[in-house]
Amino acid sequence: MQTTSAKNISLWPWISVRILALGIGTVVLIAFCMWLRFAVWTVLVVDSMPESVQQEFNELRANPQLNRERYHEIVDQYFGTEFSYPSIQNADWILLFILVAIAIPIIVIVGIGSAKPLAIQFTDIATAARQVAQGNFSIRTAIANNAPQELIGLANDFNAMTQKLARYERELRQSNMAMAHELRTPLTASMGRLQGMIDGVFPADNIQLGLVMNQLKNLNRLIDDLRLLSMVNAGQLSLEKQRIDLVSIVKERIAWIKPQADAASFNIHFHVDQPAMCVADPVRVGQVVSILLENTLRYASEGKKMDIAICNKNTAWEIHFRDYGQGVDEQFLAVMFSPFSRADESRARHLGGTGLGLTIAKAICDAHGGSIRAFNNPEAGMSFVVTIPVARN
Repeated sequence: MQTTSAKNISLWPWISVRILALGIGTVVLIAFCMWLRFAVWTVLVVDSMPESVQQEFNELRANPQLNRERYHEIVDQYFGTEFSYPSIQNADWILLFILVAIAIPIIVIVGIGSAKPLAIQFTDIATAARQVAQGNFSIRTAIANNAPQELIGLANDFNAMTQKLARYERELRQSNMAMAHELRTPLTASMGRLQGMIDGVFPADNIQLGLVMNQLKNLNRLIDDLRLLSMVNAGQLSLEKQRIDLVSIVKERIAWIKPQADAASFNIHFHVDQPAMCVADPVRVGQVVSILLENTLRYASEGKKMDIAICNKNTAWEIHFRDYGQGVDEQFLAVMFSPFSRADESRARHLGGTGLGLTIAKAICDAHGGSIRAFNNPEAGMSFVVTIPVARN
């Protein structure tokens, strides 16, 4: 991507300078040629005069009123009688017409050459736009030399737009493929189990029906997550903000997940007595907390514990979640908030993960004007830091 350099000027001065330069240059050129013709002709005629006539003519030229008749006599004799006659056939007019005839093609050639960067840049952008309209998002427009700043900015913005469109198209294609795969997995499992019961391979008892129900629950949860993400992408995620205490929200969500944690011999340490007041949607913030707690139980339960702390950062609160599991690869950290991202595909499906939890958590944090980030701890495990502004209407 080319940036605007010092030699590139704004569009209005760019056009004005070229038009004025062309017009003024043409007038000056014609005037100079006319002056040069008169100067050379006068010198040649005066030099051809006898010395006495030359001296007399110079005196009369300086002051014609001394003898106007003699002045015109000398002019008619040496310069010609047509010199003083204002006819269209006068040599001066003929010369002017010749100069104009010469100037017109020069103006056309120079004008076209001056406007060439403008035409090239517009043509490149128009051609690239037609390619984009046909679905080719890999197209990029070239930057014309000496183009004005606005056109260079337009070309750069156009290239940035097509680059984002190409990325969005690629992400959409991958997301659709992943979505189809995720939806097909519980459906296939449910249909296979039901078909087995119909064929008599499996008994139609509560155990088998429970297995089918679990798959349908996973499918229903995946559909709910997809609906939430579609609302976020459409900018329709509504937040019912109110003044809440983050400490109470975290304690409530810990209480919800405590039976599963106790069953896995997993301890959650959260000792914060001072309130952490902010303006936010309690349901959505609680959803973020639940997502991080559930992820820890699924993927880091071997660490046996999790530490949660809330820190005051003046204009925002930070909720720190620190587990002691195995962590993830550093490469996965860059994409872990993308839809359907999993560090361990088979393990995640076996444990009921949809691959959308962290994506939803990030969307909720962004909607509040906050953020969420993750990193591996040097000792062991991972840390998530959720940032929620103290007050944002």
